[in-house]
Amino acid sequence: MKLSKRHIAKTITWRIIGTLDTFLLSWFISGNIELGSQIAFMELITKMVLYYLHERIWFKSKIKSSNKRHILKTFSWRAVGTVDTFVLGWIVTGNPLIGLKIGGAEVVTKMLLYFVHEKFWYRIDFGLDKRKKRQELKDLKSGV
Repeated sequence: MKLSKRHIAKTITWRIIGTLDTFLLSWFISGNIELGSQIAFMELITKMVLYYLHERIWFKSKIKSSNKRHILKTFSWRAVGTVDTFVLGWIVTGNPLIGLKIGGAEVVTKMLLYFVHEKFWYRIDFGLDKRKKRQELKDLKSGV
């Protein structure tokens, strides 16, 4: 599998947002800043790998409608992310209910944050040399 600078950049920017959200939710729900930090740190590693793989799979998707694509990606990623957070919260705290609460809270916060992140990345050409070249040719033909 070829590494993509776009997918790596998206992974890093999303992970910064996601880790901060997880840290704050874990701290608030557990009432313990150390547990919140541990969960966020562990998630930093697991989610980077899972997100990159998710991006690679979706890159091959034939779905062209941007809104439909972003909504489906949002739900598929949230399913993966929620399971990961639940398991990590359970492992770190030793309490499956706390893991479930953190994962449940993230369903709302992360879906909103992820959707905005996807819309932002869809609008920029970073790492999409082919899209840039097509647009440049289109602009030349139209006289822009």
